[in-house]
Amino acid sequence: MAAVTRALAAEEVSDAAIIEHSWRDPERFAAVFDRYYVQIHGFAAQRLGPSLADDVAAETFLIAFDRRERYDLSREDAQPWLYGIVANLIARHHRAEARRYRALSRTPRGEADDGHADQVAGRVDAQARQEPLMAALAKISDAHRDVLLLVAWAGLSCEEVAEALGITSAAVRTRLHRARKTIRAALDRAEPTTTGEDR
Repeated sequence: MAAVTRALAAEEVSDAAIIEHSWRDPERFAAVFDRYYVQIHGFAAQRLGPSLADDVAAETFLIAFDRRERYDLSREDAQPWLYGIVANLIARHHRAEARRYRALSRTPRGEADDGHADQVAGRVDAQARQEPLMAALAKISDAHRDVLLLVAWAGLSCEEVAEALGITSAAVRTRLHRARKTIRAALDRAEPTTTGEDR
C-alpha cells in the first residue's frame, strides 16, 4: 500500500520539483526520463526515422540532465523544454530529415487490404496524400517545419512551441500559418477537385 501511495505522489509532483530535487539527488531525474522518453523518441522517429531516433532521444536526455541546474523552475512542465532540445538536435540532421520526406514521397502506395469499407477508404485517402505531404515537408524551411511538427505531431500549444524554440508566440503563429499554407497548397495541387473544407 505504501508503494502505491508513493507512486501516486510521484505522479502528482511537477517536473520542476523533480528537476529541483535532482540537483541534490541526480537519480531523481530518472522520473523526467520515464515521463517523456516515449514521446521524445516518437517525435524523433517521425522526423528522422527509427535509425537516428534512439541516438537523438538519448542525447536529448543527456543534454537535459547536464543542464538541469539551469532549468527555469517557474515552468512546472518540462515537456516544452525537452522538445526544444530535441528540435535543436533534429536541426543538426536537417539533411537526413529532408531526405526521409523525399523518400517517403516516392514510396509506392501499398494496396489496401481487406477490411471495413471506411477503413479501406481512409487508408487509400491517406496513402494518396502521403506523396504531396512528404514532398511539401521536405521543401519548407527548417524553422517552419519545426513549428508545424511540434504542433501537429508533438501536440504542443503555440505558447509551448515558443518556449521550446525560444521565440515569441507571434513568431510561432506566423511560421505555423505559413507552413500550413504551403502544405495546403501542395495538397490542393495534388487534389485539384478537393476543397479545403473536404479535407
